[in-house]
Amino acid sequence: MSLRNRTLCVNVGLGGLLLLLVAAILILSCVPPVSKDALVHHLAVPKLYLEHGGIYEIPFMPFSYYPMNLDLLYLIPLYFGNDIAPKFIHFGFALLTAWLIFKYLRSRTGIEYALGGGLFFLSIPIIVKLSITVYVDLGLIFFSTASLLLVLKWVELDFPPKYLLLSAISCGLAAGTKYNGLIVLFLLTFFVPFLYSRCAKSSNPGFSRSAFQGVIFLGVALLVFSPWMIRNYLWTNNPIYPLYDHWFNPQGGAGGSINVFAFRASVYGETWWQMALLPVRIFFQGRDGNPQYFDGKLNPFLFLLPFFVFVGIRKESRMLVREIKILALFSALYFAFAFFSTDLRVRYILPIIPALIILSVLGVKNMYETLRGIHSSNLQKCGRGVLLGALCLLLGLNAHYVLNQFRYVKPFDYLCGLITRDEYIERYRFEYPVIRYINEKLPQSSLILFIFVGKRGYYCNRPYVLDMGRNGSSIQLIVKKATNSEEVLSAFQKRGITHLLIRYDIFDKWKRDKYIFTDREMRILDDFMRKYTRLLFYKWGYGISKLQEHAFS
Repeated sequence: MSLRNRTLCVNVGLGGLLLLLVAAILILSCVPPVSKDALVHHLAVPKLYLEHGGIYEIPFMPFSYYPMNLDLLYLIPLYFGNDIAPKFIHFGFALLTAWLIFKYLRSRTGIEYALGGGLFFLSIPIIVKLSITVYVDLGLIFFSTASLLLVLKWVELDFPPKYLLLSAISCGLAAGTKYNGLIVLFLLTFFVPFLYSRCAKSSNPGFSRSAFQGVIFLGVALLVFSPWMIRNYLWTNNPIYPLYDHWFNPQGGAGGSINVFAFRASVYGETWWQMALLPVRIFFQGRDGNPQYFDGKLNPFLFLLPFFVFVGIRKESRMLVREIKILALFSALYFAFAFFSTDLRVRYILPIIPALIILSVLGVKNMYETLRGIHSSNLQKCGRGVLLGALCLLLGLNAHYVLNQFRYVKPFDYLCGLITRDEYIERYRFEYPVIRYINEKLPQSSLILFIFVGKRGYYCNRPYVLDMGRNGSSIQLIVKKATNSEEVLSAFQKRGITHLLIRYDIFDKWKRDKYIFTDREMRILDDFMRKYTRLLFYKWGYGISKLQEHAFS
C-alpha cells in the first residue's frame, strides 16, 4: 500500500471513530439529568431565576454567587421545558475545543495527527463524563484553550493587537464561566509581557512597552468578567464571593482552609510518599465519585506522552520549540496552583488537558519520525509495532470507559420506553419519590427546608431553602440559641418554613454528635422533632415532615 493510501485509510479510520464517539455521547446524553451539580446548581439556579423573572440574590445558596456564563445559556432550553438540551450545549464546548486542537495540530503536523488529537481529547474519560452532564467545565476548557492559543498566534504573527484582544476576551469569558479561569487570567497576564519582551522583533522593546501589553490583556479580560464582580460586590461587598470572605482573606478565616497534605493525611491516611506521587497518581488512579481518587478519570498516556515531545526537539523550528515550552510551562504552573490551593480533583486541572493533548500528539509525531530514521528495518518495524500498540491501548482504555458509561447510564432503558422519566430519575436519586410527593401533595404556599439532601433542589416545584448559607447551618444555629423546643418552632415559623425534607440516616447521626450539640441541645432538638413535626411521607431513607403549630399530646 502506498503512503498516500495508507494516510487516507488512517484519516478515514480516525474520522469514523470520531463520529462513532460523538454518536455515543449524544445517546448517553438523551436521558433526564441526575448528576449532582446539575441538580444543585447548574439547572437549579437558572430554574429559580426563571420562576422569579430575573437574576436575584439567593443567600442560602453560596454557589449561586459563582459566575454563570454557561448557566445563563441553559436558561433558554429550560424556558421551553427542556432540561436535556443543556447537556448538548455543554458538549458543544467540548466539540469546539476539539476543533481548536485540530486546527492547531493541522498547522503544525498534518491532518492525521490533528484528527488523532481531537479523538484523544473527546475520548478522555473525564471529558466523556462532562459531555453527558450539565456542568460548565467544558466551557472553561474551551475559553481557556482559545485564550492560550490566541496568545501563541499573537506571538507567531509578531504581536498584532487583534489577537491579544481576542485572547483577553476569551480569558475573561473563562473567568466568567468558572472561578478556576482566574488562574488562567493570572498566568497569561504574566505570560503576555514576558513573551513580548523576549520575542518582539525590536531589539529592546523596553519594560514599559512589555508591561503595557500585560495591562491591556488584564484590563480587557477583567472588563469582560466585570458583570459578575459587580453583581457580587453589590450583594456581598466581595467581587469574587464566596472564594474570599472579603478582599484578601481566604474563605474560612485568615488562616485559610487546611492544606492538601494535612487533609489527605487526616482523612485518607495517606503517607508522605503517596502524597509526593499525587501529580502522577491523578493520571493513573482516578475514579468517578471518589474524592480520595480525584473524583474523575484521566488517561495514563496523558502523563507519559508529553515527555516524548522533547525527543529530537532541536530539529523543530524555533517557533514550535517556543510554543512547546509555553504549553508545558502553562500546564505545570496551572497544575501547581490547583494542587496547592485546594483538595485535588481532576476537574480542578481541566484547562491543562488540551495543552497536554497537543504535547502528547507532538510527542507521538517525534517518536514516529525518530523510528523512521533508524537504519535497521527490523528495529524500525519493532518500534512502530510498540508505538502502534501503545496508541491502541490508549484508545482502548478510553473506549472501555465509554462502554462502562453505557452500563451505568443505561440510556436505552429510557429511550426505548422501558421505564418512565420518573422511574429513571428515581433509579439514581433516592430522594426523588419524596420530591414527587411534595410536588403533588403540598400547597404552593409551602416553604421546605432541605436537611442533608445533598442540596439537590432542581426537581422540587415548591419553594425551598437549604440548611446552609453565609452563616452556616440554620437548624444548628436555631437549636443553639433556643432554650426550649417551642423557641425552635418559633424560629422556623419566623422564617416561613412549613416543612422539613430530611435524609434520616445522616440526620440521626448528626444530631447525636457531641462535637456539634451539647446534651441539653440534643434534648431540645429531640423534643422539637417529637412534639412539632409530623411525618407525611417516607421512602429510601428520605422523609417529608410538616411543622405543627401545637404540640402532640
